[in-house]
Amino acid sequence: MPVVKVADYAHPGGWTQGTDPATRAREYCRALEEGSVLAFDGIPYELSEEDLEFLRSQRQSASRFHKNISYRPASDTVRGFETGAQEEKNRLQEIMRNFSRRTVDLVTALLAPYAPHMRLDYASYRPFEEEGRDLPLKKRNDLLHVDSFPTRPTRGSRILRVFTNISTEQPRKWRTTPPFSELVPQFAEDESLRRILRGYEGPLAGLKRTLLRAGSAAGLPLVDRPPYDAIMLRLHDLLKEDSSFQENTAAESHDFQPMTTWMVYTDGVGHAVMSGKYALEQTFFIPPEAWVAPEAAPIRVLEKHYARELGA
Repeated sequence: MPVVKVADYAHPGGWTQGTDPATRAREYCRALEEGSVLAFDGIPYELSEEDLEFLRSQRQSASRFHKNISYRPASDTVRGFETGAQEEKNRLQEIMRNFSRRTVDLVTALLAPYAPHMRLDYASYRPFEEEGRDLPLKKRNDLLHVDSFPTRPTRGSRILRVFTNISTEQPRKWRTTPPFSELVPQFAEDESLRRILRGYEGPLAGLKRTLLRAGSAAGLPLVDRPPYDAIMLRLHDLLKEDSSFQENTAAESHDFQPMTTWMVYTDGVGHAVMSGKYALEQTFFIPPEAWVAPEAAPIRVLEKHYARELGA
């Protein structure tokens, strides 16, 4: 998986003089969609030293946090921050709100084809050291996987994530796999995936989904998950469960240095975080009408393999 350095866009100032923003934006979109990581040598948006110091100071004890601290832009709420004074929580909320807004500005400028269509998802702060964390297998970040969200089906939209390493000392060490199209032949015929597809066939399957939609609309904690999302959720687990894949796949190693930013489609690039702490992250959903390279989208790769539509 290639890492493409972004040398013609930086903060402050945006695009460098002489750059054709429209052309470069499409080129960067295509690179991302085809499996590259876009990486910056610094942080391409405003983030004050005072805010950084506050975030780093919050890493006090494992009992204070869930896996991550999450920020939900739609409701302007912070989750996963267990204790502390209200003033401290308010400060954290303000910092996460500003971070989210500035990454929106970044993606809007750098990846302009996405701007009219993208949907903002959660942001997160990851204060813990990833190496050696005691987590259940399905929640481990140090195992190669592709992203899928159990409670937030994308219905085929792609998962674009922007990361910033705010550590002053440690790189954030990743491993990445070849693009999604090269993973599919290894796993698509697994019986558990075929069983999922069979579960969406026939009149009873249609009735079940109708009831799920009705229950969800009524406020019940039910998820109407299209075939694509069910397959991706199982594939997320399947990769983590396969010890041979974890040990023998042709994964590349990358060190994302302190105080740098990178972005990647984590639904299409298998990835694992081996070590590092103090990272910020913002997720976007990018729907089909925004894509520059639709043939590379996981839903299109899977639909071609299975010869059926999966996003309905």
